[in-house]
Amino acid sequence: MTMMNPYCIQVENVSFAYRGHPALEDISFTVEVGDYLGIIGPNGGGKTTLIKIILGLLSPSSGKVRIFGEDVRTFKNRSLVGYVPQRVSHDISQFPATVQEVVESGRTARVGLLKRFAQKDFAAIETAMETAGVAGQRKKLIGELSSGERQRVFIARAFAGEPKILILDEPSVGIDIAAQEQFYTFIERLNRDKGITIIFVSHDIDVVAHEVKCLLCLNKNLVCHGMPREFVTEENLEKLYGKKVKFVLHGH
Repeated sequence: MTMMNPYCIQVENVSFAYRGHPALEDISFTVEVGDYLGIIGPNGGGKTTLIKIILGLLSPSSGKVRIFGEDVRTFKNRSLVGYVPQRVSHDISQFPATVQEVVESGRTARVGLLKRFAQKDFAAIETAMETAGVAGQRKKLIGELSSGERQRVFIARAFAGEPKILILDEPSVGIDIAAQEQFYTFIERLNRDKGITIIFVSHDIDVVAHEVKCLLCLNKNLVCHGMPREFVTEENLEKLYGKKVKFVLHGH
């Protein structure tokens, strides 16, 4: 790992196509250590594809991705990147596992599949549950929780691996309005107090513009990348979603 490198993620001229149909075209940007980046764009704009390329789950047609200065294709320390994919809490809601068992599974990636946990591993699991506010529910089955509580459990699961980067793909989908403010406060605290780099993919433009430090607007091409208040403009939103779509951006 290159400690002097201020960037934890570098995306350089990345393109990707599904069966000949372009999904991403010549995308380049960097993410600084400790940043809180929001990614917005229309359905089919390439948001999830980009995340999977950053994670090394897909290989770009062209271009490179570096994690902490190292090519993602040869990056070994995968536990440094935590990931909460779309709809995970819904898909696993009927799985017969307790909160603690789900969180513990997030430590396995760091320790190894067949290796026993040491004291430091149990301490990391406990810290993850306490940080996410789910320690008091450790014995509950995951299916007994609300969607917002389940999402916290899966963030705790990712956090149990002690990541330096946490990637959340549409994390607030299915969370009721009353729980959303607490959820965003929790994510902001992880970024501020724990120094974790957050990448937050969302369809909710208003929320993202208010919560994140930096905004990336994606519609196959990179429409904009910078401070939210500078780039959430009518012109840029039309590039993303078309002129027929109207937006109400509170506080802008």
